[in-house]
Amino acid sequence: MKLTIVGCSGSFPGPDSPSSCYLLEAEGYRMLLDFGNGALGALQRHIGLYDVDAICLSHLHADHCLDLCPYHVVRTYSPDGPRPRIPVHAPADAPRRLAAAYGMPDEPGLDTAFDFAALTPGTFEVGPFEVTTARMNHPVETFGFRVSYGGRSVAYSADTGESAELVKLAADADLLLCEASFLDRPDLPEALHLSGRQAAEHAARAGAGTLVLTHLVPWYDPADILRDASRGGFGGRMELARSGAVYDLG
Repeated sequence: MKLTIVGCSGSFPGPDSPSSCYLLEAEGYRMLLDFGNGALGALQRHIGLYDVDAICLSHLHADHCLDLCPYHVVRTYSPDGPRPRIPVHAPADAPRRLAAAYGMPDEPGLDTAFDFAALTPGTFEVGPFEVTTARMNHPVETFGFRVSYGGRSVAYSADTGESAELVKLAADADLLLCEASFLDRPDLPEALHLSGRQAAEHAARAGAGTLVLTHLVPWYDPADILRDASRGGFGGRMELARSGAVYDLG
């Protein structure tokens, strides 16, 4: 299983990265976790336009889902004709919300390009992957993911405040992609995002092997996020996400 960081910028694209998007590959199958604004351009550095086999969307904030709209254009209006529909696992309101974002009422909905399936907590199969979902602690319906293949696993926090469900989801994961949106301050809002320290604390409680801090908001210095995380008691490998970084999980 191979993980590629396509985009890791939090809340909006930054100068060095689009918003959240992660590519997982195994047995020639390619699945995206999130498809935030700006990600479609960067994705083409790694795979072809039509090489995506499935998409999982954690929630319906723009920085996690909006590039599904231009990807509808890619799959619907190819010079060689429409491409087959691909599965999109997403919160239940995704077809309506994303069709509204697409904003062309005289065209059919995005269902012509995507086969939407509503997420619920649990485990299901996507191609060769086993995918487990759990609800995260965020103001809108949000799911974290654990993707397993060949005895290895990647957990992804999506957006969340402090969450016991995240610790369960990431238990003994080989790699935890954990959001670290905030600098560590005493007045952090609850049920919204994590600081670097809080991300490291979750990784430590989960017993994850590697922690990759992601959803890095461009107005903060990533070095400060990493410094905060160093105080979270996590003893494994820890680093900042970077657009284009590749992790081969064997």
